Amino acid sequence: MRMNTTQRKVLTRMAAIVITPTIPILVWFKSARDDRHAHAEEVRTKVRVPNVQTVDDLLVEKCKAGDILLFDRRWEKCAAGPLSAFACLLGRFALCNDTDPMQTRSVEVGKFDHCGIVVPGYHENKKDKFDASNLLLLEATPNGILARPLLTRLEMSQSRSVILLPLHVPGDNRNDEDFEVPEKTKKVHDYIEKQVVDFRDKWVSNSKDQGYGNAHSTLSLLGVLGYAMGLQDVWRSPISPSAWVVVSALQAAGVGERLNDRKAMETKVEDFLRDHRFNGAEESVSLRPGFKFLPPVMMREMSRS
Repeated sequence: MRMNTTQRKVLTRMAAIVITPTIPILVWFKSARDDRHAHAEEVRTKVRVPNVQTVDDLLVEKCKAGDILLFDRRWEKCAAGPLSAFACLLGRFALCNDTDPMQTRSVEVGKFDHCGIVVPGYHENKKDKFDASNLLLLEATPNGILARPLLTRLEMSQSRSVILLPLHVPGDNRNDEDFEVPEKTKKVHDYIEKQVVDFRDKWVSNSKDQGYGNAHSTLSLLGVLGYAMGLQDVWRSPISPSAWVVVSALQAAGVGERLNDRKAMETKVEDFLRDHRFNGAEESVSLRPGFKFLPPVMMREMSRS
């Protein structure tokens, strides 16, 4: 059966409706992938002088297990795919609020929409446990829940800015390099490290077995839509998968308040920047008594454009 002229016109218009927006998306995606590969090659071939530390090396040395990194990402640099970029763009619009004068944040500028938690790395030699170069960043990504070298992750980031929230443990003084940490506080640090290592191994393994990477962008998009529609109280997926992973890790380490699963799933990345004393428990991340996040440390700052 041959199509008549009307049918051909309808099909032509339908094809144009589909193809017209697809072309610029494909052009953008190829540009983002090429840019990512070029940046990865630049990091890979970076000249590293033995015994000479870069600024990134010095910053990573200040990190400890339990610290949080927040990312103010560029959605247009997202090379994981159009769906991931769209989820990032929508999340920045719906979940980030850096202009409301009624909301008090520890950082004035930036829309922080992604986060990860610092965890110890894999090491066979016990001495390597204290080597900052072995630290990893555990985070939820379109490739799964991954634990990647912290230094490389920082160098590979093309975010507008990356900030560190150092975790204060009772009895410690991270601002004084000559401070001698009490034995009781050392035991607390050791406990936190052990718990986040167990959490790391469990969730990296579960992510691989359950194919979490294939669902990450969809979960992120559903979380944003649920929050935008005011359905976060009944939504069955986390508002921000990356924030949910970090809060769950803090709870597993005995640092975060034991919240119910619903509160953990309602956590947004920017809640880490808000003090519960001024913004309330619903808009902040509550830690157990004695624990707190120290003032943010700028790890990476780029152009706001």
